[in-house]
Amino acid sequence: MTDTRFFVLREFPSGLPPLNLFVLREATLPDLALNEVRIRNRWLSVDPYMRGRMSGITTYVEPYALDKPMSGGAVGEVIASRHPHFQHGDRVRHMAGWRDVAQLPGDEVEPLPQFDVPEQAYLGVLGMPGMTAWTGLNLVADLQPGQRVLVSAAAGAVGSLAVQLAKAANCHVVGVAGSQAKCDWLESMGVKALNYRGKDVDALTRSLRKASPDRYDIYYENVGGPLLEAALSNLRDHARIAICGMIDRYNDTGPAGGPGNLNQLLFRKARMEGFIVAEHWDHYQTFLQQIAPDVEREAIHYRETIVEGLERMPEAFLKLFSGDNEGKMLVRLP
Repeated sequence: MTDTRFFVLREFPSGLPPLNLFVLREATLPDLALNEVRIRNRWLSVDPYMRGRMSGITTYVEPYALDKPMSGGAVGEVIASRHPHFQHGDRVRHMAGWRDVAQLPGDEVEPLPQFDVPEQAYLGVLGMPGMTAWTGLNLVADLQPGQRVLVSAAAGAVGSLAVQLAKAANCHVVGVAGSQAKCDWLESMGVKALNYRGKDVDALTRSLRKASPDRYDIYYENVGGPLLEAALSNLRDHARIAICGMIDRYNDTGPAGGPGNLNQLLFRKARMEGFIVAEHWDHYQTFLQQIAPDVEREAIHYRETIVEGLERMPEAFLKLFSGDNEGKMLVRLP
């Protein structure tokens, strides 16, 4: 008999979700069926996209169902298996997070890649966030050496790798973050950093122009809102904007006003393209071979904000929207 604890969503939130919408429940797992595995989770991923799954609306992914176990990225250890490819003690990655013990078909589980890195790196710099950074720059924005690159949320799990990949391509890189401490970290990596706090569109536009008088070939977009409008006013001819997220809008309760200067796309003959990293996952092994050796030898820097205990999963999630995290947000389980 094995028990599992898991979070469910009590109702769909309007605006920033209150803590009491997340309910921790407990159940006894059934016996393993053929080809199933049981996993004790060790690390749970906390990601901004999860807010969209709390809307009750299908976007590029199905929404969470009310009063059903929530899900997300997780790394754990196999504690029982009836699948031929997994045995007790295997370290694996899967999408049955928001719980301490997961039971699911083995074809929904993957062994962790064999690089000499901490296992939680496969939820961050070598997982979905890292792959998102690499995909946006290389497959969507067509990064070329020596270009001028602007990255929003540049101290986050995605943005912090994006700025380093652009630096490695000998680009002039400007990163935008939400605190002086985050800007100091970016500056330590050779990135020109801007703190957007307290700046309106006009002030942001001037700050971006000062940081790169020749404007920008690429804008890696994680935020939206006034920053997108300021970036549009600072594009070079034939610029590319890769949109991976717009966290500034995730808790809006009404229609969001769009940038008032979309005509800049026409004037600059520029391209703006949204992408979902899952559609590019067939390139994951290429990403790993390029990036994992640099993570192994600590040539790529990344930060983690770690919250202890399953009970604090909702708290960790809400910290994403207050800017309290540095780098990848994770929950560690005993």
